[in-house]
Amino acid sequence: MTLPVQGARARRDQIVHLATTTGLASVEELSRTFGVTASTIRRDLAQLTADGRLARTYGGAMALVAHPEASLRQRTGEAFDAKRAIARWAASAVRTGETVLLDAGSTVGALAHELRTAEGLTVATTGLTALQELADVESVRVECLGGTLRPLSQSFLGPLAEAALERMTFDRVFLGADGVTAEHGICEADLRQTRLKELMARRAEKVYVLAHAAKIGRRPFHTWIRLPPGWTLVTDGRADREEILALRAAGVDVMTVDAVDAADGAAGNSE
Repeated sequence: MTLPVQGARARRDQIVHLATTTGLASVEELSRTFGVTASTIRRDLAQLTADGRLARTYGGAMALVAHPEASLRQRTGEAFDAKRAIARWAASAVRTGETVLLDAGSTVGALAHELRTAEGLTVATTGLTALQELADVESVRVECLGGTLRPLSQSFLGPLAEAALERMTFDRVFLGADGVTAEHGICEADLRQTRLKELMARRAEKVYVLAHAAKIGRRPFHTWIRLPPGWTLVTDGRADREEILALRAAGVDVMTVDAVDAADGAAGNSE
């Protein structure tokens, strides 16, 4: 999509806005976005760097200002249909009698809602949303990992949560993410989250990351999780195709769902 901006000043303001809201933007991406040549973008970046508005990186630009982390409440209303479709596909992967581990986050919270009708399931979680969704469901046994509450993400983390993980194993773990790239893995705002999610992934036979299209290829922060080979990304059909191809080339099993089908159960496509 080309942004309709007039003049270098307006374009540079938009570059700063995009870099601040989406993380790293490459010269090629910016060139396509604004419908100008790569050399024009490089001149823009040089001027923005001289003005102290951006810090240059190889091949692109990164905002100097810290990217503001949205709260769980703010994120809940974003991409609602896509999150619901992803959650329904994820719920269909869970089998009766399994023990599953749920991360915090709005998409994983939507999965917890879908699991309210499950039978004979044990669910352990680090998220308040999942706890609230399943607290009154008699057919689901709920284990809270405990730890220190992180208010922004409504999640528990820290040594107590890590110690609890060491005493359990799981059939499946479902993780959320602030960003997903083929190059770096999954992105989070807090180093404590990266450590905990790595431990969560190690304790499960199958690892899933639930992330809607806007998070694919996004790098809003500088802390990353490297997952064991063979993990599955569940996203929606609007995800960037080049990034999806790169993820598959890196050995990630990518499942895309159609948000349009969310009302009747999402269709999935791993091709």
